[in-house]
Amino acid sequence: MKQQTLAMAADQTFENYRKPTRRDEFLKTMEAIVPWVALCEVIEPHYPKAGNGRPPIGLERMLRIHFIQHWFNLADLACEEAPYDSASLRRFVGIDLGREPVPDSTTITKFRKLLNDNKLGEELFAKVGKELQARGFKVNTGTIVDATIIGAPSSTKNTDKARDPEMHQTRKGQQWYFGMKLHIGVDSQSGLAHSAVVTPANVHDKHPLPDLLHGNEQRVYGDSAYASQKDLIASKAPKAKDFTNQRTRYAGIIDKAVRAKNRNKSRIRSRVEHVFGVVKRLWGFGKVRYRGLQKNATRAFTALALANIYLSRQRLMAQVRP
Repeated sequence: MKQQTLAMAADQTFENYRKPTRRDEFLKTMEAIVPWVALCEVIEPHYPKAGNGRPPIGLERMLRIHFIQHWFNLADLACEEAPYDSASLRRFVGIDLGREPVPDSTTITKFRKLLNDNKLGEELFAKVGKELQARGFKVNTGTIVDATIIGAPSSTKNTDKARDPEMHQTRKGQQWYFGMKLHIGVDSQSGLAHSAVVTPANVHDKHPLPDLLHGNEQRVYGDSAYASQKDLIASKAPKAKDFTNQRTRYAGIIDKAVRAKNRNKSRIRSRVEHVFGVVKRLWGFGKVRYRGLQKNATRAFTALALANIYLSRQRLMAQVRP
């Protein structure tokens, strides 16, 4: 234990009437339920070791800063400045301004680049899934598949005078979108994502379908974009029944029986929207921050891992409490 400096003591002593904010409660919960040791083990083989130069910043501290960047949708420079403004963020990261500064934006960028270069976003997502299964969350026999568009800048007012070549455009309804797609497979009971694929926006939802299934499904749910894909489903999950929504309008006539069946299926299928709601609304990943699919894929997998932890927070907190 480090002896407190005046800077840290001031944060805790002179605020007699301070009320815990929602940010405080959120960080307190994440402190308790995120499997820090297991996630650090994923990154540790790739993390710089102490040598003759300046010793590297602690791995867990950098991981905490990286997660703050995801939770509050911060750019690298904003992520450096946020702990200076917020005592709750400093406590979460473990920084005492009386002894040390916050890691600068260059260090934060290098850590993010390390995760991207080694595709550790996918490994963190897989590791969180294993940790949740070890704590009693099971992958059951139903999977919900869906995809969402993550927008990218379509402007060519940049140095290259061109849009991101790895992003593409697609039409949804009467609206055109430019960017990428995040395809996910979600367990139909727990509502947690167990698989994901990132593609350009012009890739049809059906193409990554086999990669979103774990193979032991008995039911596969999805919207009408996955209609009539029984062969694709059977190629990965031969025992699965097709519970995707079917088209209801033929030659201008609505089949009310099919529409009623779709409504019943959607009561389960809608659970996939909870995951997208966390990633896009709470974590702010409605638009890409970086150029290229790989950088944004790393962010997407990390965001899904954090979303699974967040959606499981009540059960996880019940296990933590004595």
